[in-house]
Amino acid sequence: MAALIEACEDRDFPAHIALVGSNVPGASGLLHAEGKGIPTFAIDHKHFTERADFEAELDRRLREARIELVCLAGFMRLLSPDFVAAWRNRLINIHPSLLPALPGLRTHERALEAGVKIHGATVHFVRAETDQGPIIAQAAVPVLHGDDVETIAARVLAVEHRLYPLALQLVASGAAKLAGDVVVLENAGADPAAALLCPTDETLFAASER
Repeated sequence: MAALIEACEDRDFPAHIALVGSNVPGASGLLHAEGKGIPTFAIDHKHFTERADFEAELDRRLREARIELVCLAGFMRLLSPDFVAAWRNRLINIHPSLLPALPGLRTHERALEAGVKIHGATVHFVRAETDQGPIIAQAAVPVLHGDDVETIAARVLAVEHRLYPLALQLVASGAAKLAGDVVVLENAGADPAAALLCPTDETLFAASER
């Protein structure tokens, strides 16, 4: 979230953070946003006996603020198919793996167990199924000899902070378009690295920053 706020402070960035919300009152993200002068809200899900009532209030807050695009960042509650459908193609999420591989939890541990050589993160449009949906952008990092969960998590987190602003830029600028259930870049001749971060390759990494 902090990375998105920082990116949007650039006058040339095609998006504006209008509102930050959480289901955890007092969450550090809310305090950070408030320090930046961004309106915030908290809806404690524990005060609702039905998920639908919680989501109805969340939906009301978003629409009241005329939100056009919702970026999930550390929001750990599953959203119902009805909510996802109501915000279809206006709801994006970041996940710590190269989807469709390793959806769900414990991604770094499972990557080690599987012996993969490349791991990473994915930003995607949200669908009703967990960690499913059209892929907007991905970041690849190597899995090195001697890595443990902590070292991989730190490596992935570092690229997540660059990947999410890149994905938001692609969507907000209109460069990322949906063709059916696949994201394509508006310019068919666009650099193939425009939606990829690969910090082990400086050429690709620089290309993704343009």
